[in-house]
Amino acid sequence: MSKKKMWGGRFAESTAASMEAYSESVSFDWRLYAEDIRGSQAHARVLAMQGFLTEEEAQTICDGLDAVRAEIESGAFKWKTELEDVHMNVESRLTEIIGPLGGKLHTARSRNDQVALDFRLHVAARLAQWQKRLAALVAALVDRAGEHRDTMLPGCTHFQPAQPVTLGHHLLAYAQMFKRDHERVADALVRVRVMPLGAAALAGTTHPVNPRAVADDLGVEAVFANSMDAVSDRDFVLEAVFDASLVMAHLSRLCEEIIIWANPNFGYVKLPDRYSTGSSIMPQKKNPDACELMRGKTGRVVGSLMGLLVLVKGLPMTYNRDMQEDKEPFFDADKTVGASLSIMADMLGLIEFVPEKMLETVKRGFLNATELADYLAAKGVPFREAHHITGEAVAYAEKKGVGLEDLDISELKRFSDEIEEDVFGVLDYAASVRRRTSPGGTGPDSVAGQIEALKQWLAGLK
Repeated sequence: MSKKKMWGGRFAESTAASMEAYSESVSFDWRLYAEDIRGSQAHARVLAMQGFLTEEEAQTICDGLDAVRAEIESGAFKWKTELEDVHMNVESRLTEIIGPLGGKLHTARSRNDQVALDFRLHVAARLAQWQKRLAALVAALVDRAGEHRDTMLPGCTHFQPAQPVTLGHHLLAYAQMFKRDHERVADALVRVRVMPLGAAALAGTTHPVNPRAVADDLGVEAVFANSMDAVSDRDFVLEAVFDASLVMAHLSRLCEEIIIWANPNFGYVKLPDRYSTGSSIMPQKKNPDACELMRGKTGRVVGSLMGLLVLVKGLPMTYNRDMQEDKEPFFDADKTVGASLSIMADMLGLIEFVPEKMLETVKRGFLNATELADYLAAKGVPFREAHHITGEAVAYAEKKGVGLEDLDISELKRFSDEIEEDVFGVLDYAASVRRRTSPGGTGPDSVAGQIEALKQWLAGLK
C-alpha cells in the first residue's frame, strides 16, 4: 500500500491509477483551502481549550497552517492528486513542516464534518459577495429610475401594448426582484452558517469536543443538532444554487427586454460599445452579446440546481462519496452569478435610453383606451358598457388612422352622450400617468416614493 494514503492501514493493495484519477477532487476543491485552514486553526485552538493539545502545540499548528497558506497563495504549493483532496493536501504539508504534531490536528474530527465546515464557510463567504453585488444592482436601477420618473413607454401584457407607464416604474420592478433576491440570500445564510464540526464521521465522538467554542471562534451562529444530519446535509448548497437560479432568471428577464428594446424596430435603448459586439460580415451590426450570454448562462445555473437535486435525491444517511459532486456546480454557479451581477450593474449605468422612441410607440397603441373607459365609468356608465363603448371608439379611430385624443368632441359623442370636453384632459398621456398615484403605481409621485423606500433599504444595509 502506498505510504501516501493516510487512511491506508487496512489496505494491502495500492489504489489503481484509474481510480486515483477518477476519485480525486483536489483539482477543484483546492478553492476551499482558506476555509480549510481557518477551520483547522479554530479546531486546534479548541483542542487546546479542551486539553487535547497544549497551548504551545496549538500555536505551532496554527503557525504551520499559516505557512501552508502562504505557500498556496504564493503559488509555491504543490498540489498532489494522490492525496485526493484539499484537506489531505493541507494536512500532509503541515506535517512536513512541523513534524508528527501535525497528525494530532485530526483528533475528534473526520473529513466528513471537516468538509461540511469548509464548504459551509465557503458558501457563506460567496453569498455575502452576492448580497453586495445585488445591492449594487438595485442601486444602479434606482439611479436610472430617478432619471426617468416622467419618461413614458408602453406597459405591456401578453407582450402587447396595454397602458402607458413610466420607465422609472418599469426599472423599479426589476429593483424589487433583485431586492427579494438579496433577502432570499440573507435568509439562506441563516441555514448555511451552521457549525457541523464535532459530528465526526457520523455518530459524534467520544472526545469531549466543544462545537459551540469552534463556532464562536469562526463567527458562526448556529451549531448542529444531529451528527448524522450534520455530515449528510447539503440543503445549504441546494438553497444557495436555487437562489442563484432565481437571480439568473431575473437577470435573464431584464436581458430579454434590453435585447428587444435595442432592436431598431423598437429603438428604446442604445447599447454601450463595451458590452456589445459586431458582425464578421455585416458592418452595421451592434449585437447585445452581454445580454444574450447572460440569458444563455441562466440555463447553465439552473442545470447545476437540477444536477444537485438529482445528486441528493437517493442518498441514504450519512456521508456518501457521491457528495463530492456537490462542489463544482456551486463553484460554477458562483462564478456565473458574480460576473453577471457586476456586468449588469455596470451596463445599466451606461445604457442610453431614447424617450422619444418610447413616446412614439405609446401614441401608436391606443394606450389611453382604459382611461376613456374609466372616465365613462366615473360618469355612471356600467364598466362593461363603458368597455364596449371605448372599443367602438378605438375601432373608429384606428380606421381613420388617428389616436383617440385626435378625435374631436362631436366624433367622440357618437359613442356616448356622457363624453364632454373634459375628456381630453383624461386622454392626455402624461396626465394619465400622473394620475396613477396609488401606492406602487406608475405615476411620477408614486415612483418617487418607491425610490425613497429603496434608498432607505440600501442605506440600512450599510
